[in-house]
This record gives sequence, C-alpha cells and structure tokens, in this order.
Amino acid sequence: MEVAPAIDCHAALTQVFGFHEFRPGQEEIVRAVIAGQNTLAIMPTGGGKSLCFQIPALCRAGLTVVISPLIALMRDQVRALREAGVEAGALTSGNTEDETQEVFEAIEAGRLKLLYMAPERLASGGAVHLLRRANVSLIAVDEAHCVSQWGHDFRPDYLRIGELRRDLGVPLAAFTATADEETRAEMVTRLFDGVAPETFLRGFDRPNIHLAFEPKNQPRNQILSFAAARKGQSGIVYCATRKKTESLSQALNDASHSACFYHGGMDAEDRRLVETRFQQEDGLIVVATVAFGMGIDKPDIRWVAHADLSKSIEAYYQEIGRAGRDGAAAETLTLFGPDDIRIRRAQIDEGLAPADRKDADHGRLNALLGLAEATSCRRQKLLAYFGEMAQPCGNCDICDNAPDLFDATEPVRMALSACLRCEQSYGSQHLIEILLGNSNDRIRARGHDQLPTFGVGKSLGRPQWQAIFRQMMGHDLIRPDAERHGALFLTEAARPVLRGEQSITFRRDPLRTTKTRPVAQALISDEDAPLLSALKAKRRALAQAAGLPAYMIFPDRTLIEMAETRPDTLDAMARVNGIGAKKLASYGEAFLSVVVGAGAPPMHPARRALAGRDAGSLFDALQEEQLRLARGEAGTERPLSCSSASLRKIAQARPQDMAALERAGGLTPAKTERFGPRFLELVAQFTAR
Repeated sequence: MEVAPAIDCHAALTQVFGFHEFRPGQEEIVRAVIAGQNTLAIMPTGGGKSLCFQIPALCRAGLTVVISPLIALMRDQVRALREAGVEAGALTSGNTEDETQEVFEAIEAGRLKLLYMAPERLASGGAVHLLRRANVSLIAVDEAHCVSQWGHDFRPDYLRIGELRRDLGVPLAAFTATADEETRAEMVTRLFDGVAPETFLRGFDRPNIHLAFEPKNQPRNQILSFAAARKGQSGIVYCATRKKTESLSQALNDASHSACFYHGGMDAEDRRLVETRFQQEDGLIVVATVAFGMGIDKPDIRWVAHADLSKSIEAYYQEIGRAGRDGAAAETLTLFGPDDIRIRRAQIDEGLAPADRKDADHGRLNALLGLAEATSCRRQKLLAYFGEMAQPCGNCDICDNAPDLFDATEPVRMALSACLRCEQSYGSQHLIEILLGNSNDRIRARGHDQLPTFGVGKSLGRPQWQAIFRQMMGHDLIRPDAERHGALFLTEAARPVLRGEQSITFRRDPLRTTKTRPVAQALISDEDAPLLSALKAKRRALAQAAGLPAYMIFPDRTLIEMAETRPDTLDAMARVNGIGAKKLASYGEAFLSVVVGAGAPPMHPARRALAGRDAGSLFDALQEEQLRLARGEAGTERPLSCSSASLRKIAQARPQDMAALERAGGLTPAKTERFGPRFLELVAQFTAR
C-alpha cells in the first residue's frame, strides 16, 4: 500500500487551510499530536479543535481515524476538508454504496488521510479488521466527554475506543470543550488506561459571547423581543419540550422572522431538512430541544436563547458555545423561573442513578442556578466552576448594569419558618399566601391562619415574595420534593440562615423585564457593508450551485476581511485568512471579480499555486527574465522559453547551483546555458531577503 505524503504543520496551516498563524494554544497541541504523544485537549468551542487533529493527520504518514458522535458533523467536516483539497472520507450508516466503495478504494490506494467513523461502528468486527490493515497511525476522538457514563451526552460505544487504541498500537488524541475534573479523570481512565496523557487545558472562556439571564415574565414576549432586536441574524432558541418548539417557532414566523422547529420526535428526513436550511440560509432561527446542536458546524450563529433553563452548567456552556464560533461578537439570553427549577430537580430525583450520582447532579444544577441568580460578574462565576480565575468581564448583563442588591436574611428566615411550621408539605404559592396574611378555605381548614408566621410578610408584595422563593431555590436553601407533588423542604444550607448564624444577599427583581440589550456592534463598517453584501450574494450563488453550506465556500470572517482589505490581485486574495491554495484555485477569481470588477486578469494555474507566497514573486521575476532572454542577450539567437510549470518548480525549490537548477526545472542544456546564470542570481537575491 502506498502512503500519502506528509507536509510541515505550518505549510498545512497556510497552504491547505489558508490561515497565517495558529490560534493561541493550538500549535503546542498540534506538535504534541504530530510527535505521537497520547494527548487530551480541553479547548473552548470555537477554539479550533478540529485543526488540532486535521493538521497532524496531514503531517503524519498513514491514516488518521476520527471518532465523532454525529453523522451530520462527520459529513460536514469531510465536505469542508475536500473543499480545502484534503483526501477525507466517512464510513457512516448514511453512506450510499458508491460513497462507501470510494472510501475503501482510497484506503487501499493509500490516498486517504482522514477517515471519520461513528463510535457505534466499532462494534463491527469488519470495521476493526479494516483499520488493522489500513496503515492507521493516529486515532482522534472528537467530543471525547461522551465517554463519561454520567455525562449528559454519554455514548456507550465510546467505551470501545480505548480497546481500539490498544489493538492498533497507535497514539490517541482526545478533544472536548466541556469537561469538569471528574469527567477528565473518567476520560483518562477509559481512553488511556489510567495513564495520564499529555494534557492541555486551554481555558473555557469565550470572551466574544455576551452572557445574560432574566427571570421569566411573559417569556414568549421576552424571546420575541430578543429576536426582534437581532432580526436577520442566525440564532437558536432552546426549549425544554417538543410542543414549545413548535408553538414558539410559529410565534416567530407570525412576527415576520424566518424560523423553523426541530426535535427528536420529527421524521429523520424533516430533521435533515432543518439542518440543511440552517447551514445554507442566512438569518434562519431554529427553535429546538437539545437534540439540535452538537452536529451543527455553523460558525456564524450570532445568538442563542434559552426559553427554559438547561439541565446543568455543562449543558448550558455547550449550548451557548454554538454561538460565535467564528470569534465575532455573539449574544445569549437564558430565561428561568421556579417551574424550571422544580422540573430539573424532579428529573434528577426521579432518575435511575444511584444516590451519590443524584447528589452530584444536584450540585451541577446548583452551579447553574447560582449563575442565574448571580449578584456579580457572570463570567467570573462560570469560569470559577471550571477552575479558572478571571476579572470582571465587561461583557455580561451584570457588568452592563449592576444589580440592585438587598439583605434578604430576614425575609428568607420568615419563609423558612413558614415552610417548617407547615411541616415542609406545601409549595411556594401556599406559603406566600400565609406570609401575606391571605386567608382562604384551605389555609383555614389546616389552621395555618393561626401560625406565628401568618401575615409577617405583609410589607412585601406578591411579586417580591415570588422572587425571594425563586432565589431561595436558586441558592439551594429549599428544594421541591418530587414524591410529594413539589412540596418545599429545607436543605442543610438553610439551617445556619434560619438560626441567624449566616446572612444572605439577594438581587431585587425589576418591576418589569429588563430592557433587551442593544444588539452587538455591527461586524463591519457602513462603508464596507455594500461590498460584504455583494460578496455574500456571490457566496450564496456558488454554494447553491455546489449544494454546499455557504460557510464551506468561505466563512463570514473571511468575507469580512475581504471587504475590509479589498484585495486587487490573487496574490493579495491569498493573504486573506481562510483562503488556502485549493479554495483560491476554486473561488479566487470569482470573488476577485466582485471586489475589483469584471476586468480582473486571469492567472496561469502554475502561478496561482504560488499566490500570496514569496515564491510567487520569484516566479514573476524568473518569467520576466526569461522573456528578456528569449532570443539571448543580443536578441538575435534562436528563441527559447521555459514552461510555467518549470518556473514554478524553480521558484519553489530555489536551487543553488547549475546542476540543481537543471534538475529542478527539467531544463535542457541549451536552456540552462542561456537562462541559468541569471536565474541563479535571482534565486540568490530572493533567498537573501
């Protein structure tokens, strides 16, 4: 079997993917993986995880197997790699027979550099046998937190990956964006047999994402208001139920947005249609359950809203992380209320997990509730959960507007006392009536109008008491009991507050829902906006013709840089981030004509392959010199010329003597004699620069 050639990591970065420098933290990981070290990398979503195994795959001999959890994600990455000129394929249940045969042939020929597979395929003995004889040199595991048996994305077949690593005897590189200390330890045990790999913890901060939470107050109107301020931008709204995705999607459409719903109860073909629309249409809003998201590789999602509270802080972090993966400004809004807390507690309590796991899950929910009810910078609190210290971020709702805080110790003690005196058998609505001194048949029948706490809270209104009970649940002072229809009971954390040993501070809810923050600053100046629109129109036409998501032609950030820098040649175009050699060849002239008009001169393919590099300038100098010497110094000799392919090879090889020049360019003795001395002078000049 032949082996596809490997290249240098910087050459792969620039020539294949079109980036001129690594993002912070990427290069160390790439070099560790290339060196064959077992590697675990925890990087924030949008931090460039995929490149950290795609570039090593090109730099190492042999085949890299990528274990990835979702077919849609694998197919998107394979298509994007092929657009960049990389031999990649996937073996999935969604393949046609022709697609599978094409992958097998590429493996046999040694052409394939990356093979994507779902973990479930490892259960097939045929798949493992194929990998044993396919010259596999590296296993990469995407979304590696799926190996955690107690994680919210657990995939049982991920447990086979460690066995595959031992079977093939090759290094393994695991990547994820979400992993607390417990999950990291589980990954080390299950993927690396407990032997600590080279570990890179690249931080969890996504500074481009604005964080915001609001208590629910007419939640449908809150979501509609948030979306209206961001009309025309791609966004996701997460809901807790399938029914709500459908009704909220309809409400958004009625408000003149382009929106659709997505949930696990839909037919597979309908779900694929939504995924395709979201990838290809600008400004579409998808209202979805958490079934939507992991397989969506769309870099320009500008906002994520939660109509209901997430299950845990890890789930929340992963869900908001789908916004702003291109690094540009993005926004989030999470709505929450007492019903969310009750439902999430009940889901934990009614689950089949052992008691210690339920305690851990309550702890994770507590962390999210603490973030929701935070009284200081949300990003500080979020990062602290993942073990990172940070300064106030200036990019969350609390940093935007400091909350109105008050000492809630006395009203909390009143509420806790009422809960105890009612034998921890009632929900917040009943307890609030007691605190307000409102008598009704139910209260009188139970003698609760005779309690010492009856009417002690008249100085506060019903909305204030509702906010206090919600924050008490958020601070885990009280919990709803799933076995007693949501009756509230005190936790151990409440005891010192009740005894007066500990004070507590709450935030005062505004009388009306907080005014929606203005949309993030425009990504481009007014002056460049018309050109950006024209570039997007060209991208949309090319994407539709090729049946590709628009971002696979070029992502928004590349078009924005193009509009701002206005490249007037293919050399200048090649210096725009995100334009590698293959994409320059495929699309460069089409986009150049948009920037400079229809008169952009074509470039010979041999020269275009060197666009944006020093070798391109050397090619131009060699070509100019050969034209001058075509008939010799005197202009009277028999005409001679070198092909563009020969000049390209000389410009790339930069030979230092006549023999090397003749070999590099495939020159005849006559051409070497006429052009050689001057060509070597030019090579020396360019090498000395």
